[in-house]
Amino acid sequence: MTTPSPVLSVRGLGVRFRMRGGRHIAAVTDATFDLAVGECLALVGESGCGKSVLASALLGLLPGNAQTTGSAVLGGGPPVDLLAADERTLARTVRGRRIGLVPQSPAAHLTPVRTVRSQLVEVLRELTGERGPAPGKAAEAAAERAAYPADHLDRYPHELSGGLAQRAATALALIGDAPLLLADEPTTGLDRELVDRTADELRRHTDDGRALLMITHDLAAAERIADRVAVMYAGRIVELSPARDFFGGEGPRHPYARGLLDALPERGFTPIPGMPPELGDLPDGCAFAARCPRATDLCATPPALAPGPGPAVACHHAEERVDA
Repeated sequence: MTTPSPVLSVRGLGVRFRMRGGRHIAAVTDATFDLAVGECLALVGESGCGKSVLASALLGLLPGNAQTTGSAVLGGGPPVDLLAADERTLARTVRGRRIGLVPQSPAAHLTPVRTVRSQLVEVLRELTGERGPAPGKAAEAAAERAAYPADHLDRYPHELSGGLAQRAATALALIGDAPLLLADEPTTGLDRELVDRTADELRRHTDDGRALLMITHDLAAAERIADRVAVMYAGRIVELSPARDFFGGEGPRHPYARGLLDALPERGFTPIPGMPPELGDLPDGCAFAARCPRATDLCATPPALAPGPGPAVACHHAEERVDA
């Protein structure tokens, strides 16, 4: 039986920003992963580690001072290298049609002079060419899927709370039923009940034969719906693991990933000591070494991540036993 091609295949993706004075900031370094049909990959890590930059690179939404390397091939149709494609291709055939986006800042992505209903209808008409009452019905259905209240559909973005704006943006992302959905902090501003409902709808969207890359700080939401977890630190993916191994059993094998879980209130609320390094001044070896209780001289050499069917860890001491 032939294994289907991935919806997204990322190899060696890097993003560097040119700054004044010739300085460079390495926001993402050597990201490598695949995303399959029906799979949810949760990308987690502290703020500023490069998660949202990676998503922006996949959509061609980086600023002009960004330089990218590597490849990110979109499957599920004619293959497109998202890093090499021109703006015309991305705008006309990729964004909204083959990749849907739940943005990190939804208010900035909603048209301020249009109601939520009119924006949903406009997107659907653009994607399908349909006219008449059908898009209106589909818009209401998309709002319901995102737990957006029907009696708020005729409101303008400035009349929405942060949570309502988040749900409106989710509805806009879901309405096109794109093969790949990028959800950048999709549960921001929502209470726990709505977090669970939104996560469950994203899972249903995935189970219907699509793929989901969810960028999140909410490890509870990731545990609820993710098939795999990718942990990012200082611009690098340092652990890539099946969710059942990450959240259960012996847990994560990278000291930073374990620290993320230990910092949760239900797991002791133990903060990770120290601060992440500046992306413009990264050490030559392991970027986590200065905060790591297991660091040795060996950590002066950068560890490599070798993705495979099981857990992959970029740590020289990953095989050492860690007491829970």
